[in-house]
Amino acid sequence: MATFRYTDPVLPKSATGRTAEAYAQMAGDFGIAEPAPLVALSPAPELFTATWALLRESLLVGGDDTFGSGGTTRTDRELVALGVSLANRCPFCVSAHTVMLHATGDHRVAERVLRGERPEDPDQARLLAWARATRTPRAPELVRPPFPRAHAPAHIGTALSFHFINRVASSLITEDMLPGNAQRFRAVRSLGGRTLQKAVRRTVDPGDALSLLDDPQPGPAWAAGTPIGSAYAALRAAAAMGAGLLDKADQALVQATVAAWDGAHPPLPWDALPDRASRPGARLALLAALAPYRITDEDVAAWKKPPFSDHCLVHLIAYGAFTAVDRIESTLAARPSGHHAKEASRP
Repeated sequence: MATFRYTDPVLPKSATGRTAEAYAQMAGDFGIAEPAPLVALSPAPELFTATWALLRESLLVGGDDTFGSGGTTRTDRELVALGVSLANRCPFCVSAHTVMLHATGDHRVAERVLRGERPEDPDQARLLAWARATRTPRAPELVRPPFPRAHAPAHIGTALSFHFINRVASSLITEDMLPGNAQRFRAVRSLGGRTLQKAVRRTVDPGDALSLLDDPQPGPAWAAGTPIGSAYAALRAAAAMGAGLLDKADQALVQATVAAWDGAHPPLPWDALPDRASRPGARLALLAALAPYRITDEDVAAWKKPPFSDHCLVHLIAYGAFTAVDRIESTLAARPSGHHAKEASRP
């Protein structure tokens, strides 16, 4: 199983309050009692519950336009999550969503994408290409998203959820989803999918995760009035709390660097990366935003000293990660409708 690199998480047996409630929902609705990237956030309950709420309401809920999923399929949404994870170079999440595609029964799609091939179905191919392109603000695939407006909350919500979760996973847990990297074998991936088939086929009622949030807000326009919008707003507010761990100069540096980001993975060497000795907090936040897989033990040790705790580290990583998510969201929010251009233009 995944190893937690820098924190001691709160596991279900010792969880209380809303953290325990969220774990119970995960076990029942997701079929995975302790999804490692979310468990990594458990030292900060407000981040843990909001991240679960966004994942649940966007990825798991389906089939009802009233609540924003627009009748999309679980395969479609898993393709979005997988495409985002590929773009962000998150091996753990790529493996996880390949297994989840096997769980939907779309074995051929799962293996084709893992081999770097396009899905044979042209609609699925366009959706995967859109998801991969969401990392790049000026990507041509974003001009006309391959889904109608009714699908925007589910697809955009899933994409943004995993832009955040990918960064948390790459920052705070190891890459292997299974012991010995066993998920590299197709038979293991297929078997893992079969164990999750019942959970994937389960009907999940929309909005149940909102009970975990304080004073749910409507959220952004692309999902306003849906549980997805409220969950996104809650995660945005929780992640923003981490800004207080940096001084104003470091906050400004992180914000300006991410605002100018073109979606590329930073080069080696990355000359704009702050020095570990003099600005360790800004360095960690920027790595979490743009290259979390490059966070080292030395980077964490340089910053995580008393009075900083696991709670603080999780919040700093979340702040950096969500700064990038905000940058991505600003591009996607401008184009919430897709290839049904005539439909979108109607009054």
